[in-house]
Amino acid sequence: MKLILLRHGVTEANEKHFYCGSTDIGLSEAGKAALERRKAEEALPDITGLRVLTGGKRRCEETLRILFGEVEHEIDPAFCEMDFGAFEMRSYEELKNDPAYIAWISGDNEKNIAPGGESGEIMTRRVLEGLGRIIAGGRDSLVVTHGGVIAAIMAHLFPEEGKNRYEWQPSPGGGYVIDLDGRRFRGV
Repeated sequence: MKLILLRHGVTEANEKHFYCGSTDIGLSEAGKAALERRKAEEALPDITGLRVLTGGKRRCEETLRILFGEVEHEIDPAFCEMDFGAFEMRSYEELKNDPAYIAWISGDNEKNIAPGGESGEIMTRRVLEGLGRIIAGGRDSLVVTHGGVIAAIMAHLFPEEGKNRYEWQPSPGGGYVIDLDGRRFRGV
């Protein structure tokens, strides 16, 4: 079984280094242009016959449409990015003196829950439940999703790589093609 994970293109929140998980924003003009260039210049994975999913956020829907056109797909909220709660759409520079933020980023980043949001562990459980549904369905699949979601899946599938969440995150518009049966992957 093949699984393709692609990260959405660049957003204004990415450009401004904002925490952006649950906020539903679209791609920036630069993000759209970069995806158009990728589509024109690079060989994209063939998605013919694949089950196609997104978490439903505009940035993922726009990425799917730019790279592959109007394709039939499903929306599964399990594949949405982590909810950063009170820190959504704010930058480190803006938050660095906020006691609640300092408490959140200190210690175990997987266990600490952003006020009004999720922890890395909560998000990972949600994502892995969605992955379980894909695997149970038994169909080759494409998921256009978020960097944190991809990192959670890759760390779960390939723990022997010893990479952390940030090391697994592909660049915007990039991702992985995974052979689940052979336990191999390659970047795209």
